[in-house]
Amino acid sequence: MSDIAVIALGGNALTREDQRGTLDEQYRNALAMARSVRSLLRKGWQVIIVHGNGPQVGNLAIQHEEGARLVPALPLFSLGAMTQGALGSLICLALHEVCGAEVSGAVSVVTHIVVDKDDPAFANPSKPIGPFFPEAEAAKFAESRGWTMVPDAGRGYRRVVPSPTPQAILEADAIAALTRSGHIVVAAGGGGIPVVDDHGVLRGVDAVIDKDFAAERIAVAAHANALVMVTGVPSVKLDFGTPRERSVEDLTAREARQHLADGQFPAGSMGPKISAAIKFVEGSTSAERPRFAAITTPELVYATLDEPHGVVEGNRGTRILAADVPTSVDTKELVG
Repeated sequence: MSDIAVIALGGNALTREDQRGTLDEQYRNALAMARSVRSLLRKGWQVIIVHGNGPQVGNLAIQHEEGARLVPALPLFSLGAMTQGALGSLICLALHEVCGAEVSGAVSVVTHIVVDKDDPAFANPSKPIGPFFPEAEAAKFAESRGWTMVPDAGRGYRRVVPSPTPQAILEADAIAALTRSGHIVVAAGGGGIPVVDDHGVLRGVDAVIDKDFAAERIAVAAHANALVMVTGVPSVKLDFGTPRERSVEDLTAREARQHLADGQFPAGSMGPKISAAIKFVEGSTSAERPRFAAITTPELVYATLDEPHGVVEGNRGTRILAADVPTSVDTKELVG
């Protein structure tokens, strides 16, 4: 069986900070990711793509609220399902355009993920969605719509929503079967549609699951060898924003956990990626080949996964390996 890579693509990778979020902009960004996927396919990888939806679901919520005087606004979990369909279609079309006959097919799977109804995250909204607003406008949204609005990195105010921990993926078997059959699978878009078990009945809840944690669950369920989290920076940096800032190409899970405890990776940016990477690489059993995780940009995905010693230093992303795997090991050795 071919090696499997799960690629977690941030919503900001589809709608970048300097863009308005038009369909054309999102499609061009999806084409860039598709070219990276094509490079992996040519090396024999099978690929599952998980995408975020922070900018898109927030924008959609505004559209629904503004149109509520004409048609009923839908709850947040329904908006998440809408972004799964829209962005899944966009990514699949980009994959078909770039990969053509090189792939059996690209399939988007509407994915539901079970969360705990008593998860503390429901009482502590933390996941930013949508655009930035001036303070006065944010205050109006908080009063009229009950949104939780918080300041964000000096760029204005942004809505935050609960982000519970993913527990189980309802469509896990279907995703694994499609992957084994040679399809590129787009799954758990926006972190998946969050549902809770209400006395045996599954019900949607208003929340947005972090797509990196959802991708880790998908990777485990699909028996993936690699979990790749795509972001806007080429590699993980220590002492970010200080004169001592430096990039890191290899980390053991133990080192990554220590840096996380030391506050190197904030919860609102690199923290979830590092946490997901640690959980993934340490979760492999003795019967499995060692797993590895990677954090990088779309352009460096291929170099980070398949050519760690064949590129100039600094031209690949960061890899996170289990504590008992030497950081000098070639990832080709890990995946055979």
